[in-house]
Amino acid sequence: MTTFTAESPLYFVMRHAEGNRILTEHVPTLTNNPLLHTLYFHEVGMILGTEEALKGRPAEVAEILRLIGELEPEDSAAERAAAAAVDVPAPDAGYEPETVLRGSAAVFLPTTAAAQQRFEAAFAGPSHGNPFTDVELRAVFTAPSGQELSVPGFYDGDGSYKVRLLIPEAGEWTFVTSSNARSLDGVSGSFRAAEAAAGAKGVVRVAGTFHFAYDGGTPYLPIGTTAYAWTHQGDALEKQTLETLATGPFNKMRMCVFPKSYLFNENEPDLYAFEGSLAGGFDYERPNPAFYRHLEQRITQLDELGIEADLILFHAYDRWGFSTMTPGQDDRYLKYVVARLASHRNVWWSLANEYDLLFRKTTGDWERFAGIVQANDPSGHLLSIHNCQDFYDYSRPWITHSSIQRQDVHKTAEFTGEWRDRWQKPVVIDECAYEGNIDQGWGNITGEEMTRRFWEGSLRGGYVGHGETYMHAEDILWWAKGGEFHGSSPERIAFLRRIMEETPGGFLEPLPGAWDVPTAGIRYEYEISYFGFNQPTYRNFVMPAGRKYEVDVIDTWNMTIETLPDTVAGRFRVELPGRQFMAVRFRAV
Repeated sequence: MTTFTAESPLYFVMRHAEGNRILTEHVPTLTNNPLLHTLYFHEVGMILGTEEALKGRPAEVAEILRLIGELEPEDSAAERAAAAAVDVPAPDAGYEPETVLRGSAAVFLPTTAAAQQRFEAAFAGPSHGNPFTDVELRAVFTAPSGQELSVPGFYDGDGSYKVRLLIPEAGEWTFVTSSNARSLDGVSGSFRAAEAAAGAKGVVRVAGTFHFAYDGGTPYLPIGTTAYAWTHQGDALEKQTLETLATGPFNKMRMCVFPKSYLFNENEPDLYAFEGSLAGGFDYERPNPAFYRHLEQRITQLDELGIEADLILFHAYDRWGFSTMTPGQDDRYLKYVVARLASHRNVWWSLANEYDLLFRKTTGDWERFAGIVQANDPSGHLLSIHNCQDFYDYSRPWITHSSIQRQDVHKTAEFTGEWRDRWQKPVVIDECAYEGNIDQGWGNITGEEMTRRFWEGSLRGGYVGHGETYMHAEDILWWAKGGEFHGSSPERIAFLRRIMEETPGGFLEPLPGAWDVPTAGIRYEYEISYFGFNQPTYRNFVMPAGRKYEVDVIDTWNMTIETLPDTVAGRFRVELPGRQFMAVRFRAV
């Protein structure tokens, strides 16, 4: 039985390991093309027939199709599981000879510490072999309350090892290390952490099932944006991005660890996550500390702006081999990233952007990755995974919140209530499409439609994310590289954020209401109804008898709030301007 034909979508051929190899070997201009992902759902025969490198070579096209037609079904899950079982060698217990004194490594501690700040212990240790893979280091921290936290260490190059902890509480702390390197094993230390500084936020947690709050309970309303590869653009553009964020409404940034190879993402970065080069190849067993120091600097700068770094750990848009590492290399990369970055207060973990396009990774891999992140993150940061075509099972216990890309071409935020009911977790629509004017349907909605989706999602009890994809002479699109905003939605989103932050109790909770209008707030106390693309000239309302209400008519596009001169009660009519994007707010007197 033939598995594939010329009519099979390219997507399904690329998902097959041998099919992927055949196309990579025979048509590298196709598989290395930044446009590859826009071709996935066209027939493979048509794609080969229109590939410039195969022009005038029908026999070669026929041979590729013959090879594809002979492919057998595969069990990639079993293959990955088998590879994972043999790809992670145990560290050598004899990394250092017995002549090295146990616990003899010099340790360097900060002179001051405080709750909700990063504590870092640095150790002078061995550097022979490959310390990134040959040495395991952990420290058990004992809190003033008696709680023990197991914290992974990492190699930072030049014989320096580090262990970092985001200090959760004030008081006297102690720690002791364990390692297969004798000099790093059994090193102990202590420090005193002062009370957290005024205004210290703490880590963002899930609150009230469907919402978020900082440690301590202060509500956090994620008003997110996306600039996937902004930390790979060089100092000038990255600083411009930070300047733009400083005056914008966004308090969450979706961003990738790895660079991207995709539309409008064809430039090479200055630094790579591993030692090596595009021309000479990369050593996936040797992380590049300089790369991570740069990434840490940018994450810290986001924190200074009050912005959460929603950090994407894997993605498929790749020409460097980062998306096709072996299971063991994947695992070691994850452990290294989490050990370095988990001490940042403002980190969120996203296992993948469009996990289902990483064809060689299976559900078993993603579940294993989640376990690795959780086992190595003593701060327990938020953790999710993002889809392309198919939703991941967001009911999985390790997933703290859904991270959604729309599945319907037109409707996104309208499904928020359904997703809340299905998963009983916060709904974060990270990709509702982008305001812009490129040729892709996900990247050419208007500012009006972006703003409407934000309002719809917010009043239905979820959180919608922004992105911008306007054509630019130098291919500097915000969604890819950051830079500046060129769209009309950011200031309208800022207006919505101010209204959301005024909500009593801190969160907009959906309310039962009319079939045609989403409503949120506190029943009969504080209610907002949003009319979206409808344009009524008036609306009749009913509120409990004996209570008076102030009425605000909100123009969400023109960013105005008109408070009516008289209070209302019982049954009443509110005059409206017959424009789209209006909302009405009632506040009990």
